[in-house]
Amino acid sequence: MTASATAQLRLYPASPPCPIDAIAVSVCREDGGRLRLRFELVGNVQRVAIPGPRAARMADGLWAHTCCETFVGLPGSPAYREFNFSPSGEWAIYDFDAYRKRSAPGIVPPAPFIASRLETDRLVLDVTLDTAALPQGSALELGLTTVVETLDGTLSYWALHHPGARPDFHLRDAFTLTLARP
Repeated sequence: MTASATAQLRLYPASPPCPIDAIAVSVCREDGGRLRLRFELVGNVQRVAIPGPRAARMADGLWAHTCCETFVGLPGSPAYREFNFSPSGEWAIYDFDAYRKRSAPGIVPPAPFIASRLETDRLVLDVTLDTAALPQGSALELGLTTVVETLDGTLSYWALHHPGARPDFHLRDAFTLTLARP
């Protein structure tokens, strides 16, 4: 049994023109609790700066380039976990006790599995998160986001919802997709 959803990300209204026309994210929470995500960026991907393949490892600053992200929290809790996924295969995981308040370092969760492929008019990024990497609860509140960097270094910001006066993926009001455990 699974719980799944598909959502369309929205470009931040004040973003500069972007060669990407649409970003869809499919999310599937499997019976054992594992989370699978597929980010599909559709448009003129030849104008997007896509990081080349690297060894799968944790790396900081991925959000400053083309990067897909997932923010995961539990209903009623201000704490959340941020996941960054680069098409390079690199990743990052950050824990927060509340809005932008980083948690003390703890046990590093299992690394995500990331696979990406570039097609003529799309970039597809598949991610699998182990159950142990996710907050434990019957429902997860998700914020799904993507940063797109063009070849000239311009950044655009995509999310399910942009509740702030500027792009800010950490706002809990942006965690608008709730997925129950099957």
